[in-house]
Amino acid sequence: MHLAYDGSTIDGLTYLKIVGLAGRAPDWVDSLVASWSTYGLAVFAVLMFVAWWQARRAGTPAAVTALAVPLVTVLAFGVDSLLKLAVHENRPCRQLRVLTLEACPAPGDWSFPSNHAAIASAAAFALLLVSRRLGVIALTAAVLMAASRVWVGAHYPHDVITGFAVGALVAFMAIWAVQRNQSVLAARLGNGPLRLLLTVA
Repeated sequence: MHLAYDGSTIDGLTYLKIVGLAGRAPDWVDSLVASWSTYGLAVFAVLMFVAWWQARRAGTPAAVTALAVPLVTVLAFGVDSLLKLAVHENRPCRQLRVLTLEACPAPGDWSFPSNHAAIASAAAFALLLVSRRLGVIALTAAVLMAASRVWVGAHYPHDVITGFAVGALVAFMAIWAVQRNQSVLAARLGNGPLRLLLTVA
């Protein structure tokens, strides 16, 4: 049996200040942040679709990289989840017993690092390497997602910062590898069942 780690010694006071601020904020602000925290990841899916749609018109190699973005995001989620299982950090709402906007997850739903932050960051940085314009939009959304996870009480600040860093690192490494072999991948996939996804008919 693994002992749970207490992350409150790192930045528990900062967490309490942020959660306290959320408790004093107007209801509409909390509702907006909570909704974004829960449903905001869907925005990244939309941006991925737009990036792929635009890349198809640019040519097969670019479309290959755009198609890799969702896979890179899933990879970042996997890496982040493995870190969660390795560290076993208790959720702050369990360790500190505070009232939070988001219901406190069940025991065993570990806090470090933040999956939401990792997914958003990976999607944003991968998109940034595909389309600068879409990447900037996604990066802004990723920062807001990471911040919202602390605001609703789901994570300590160090959870979302680390998750954000994990997502960025995985995205840069994976997209770099794809772009390095972009032409080869395009040639192989262009002759297979995925060819309809790579070019405009």
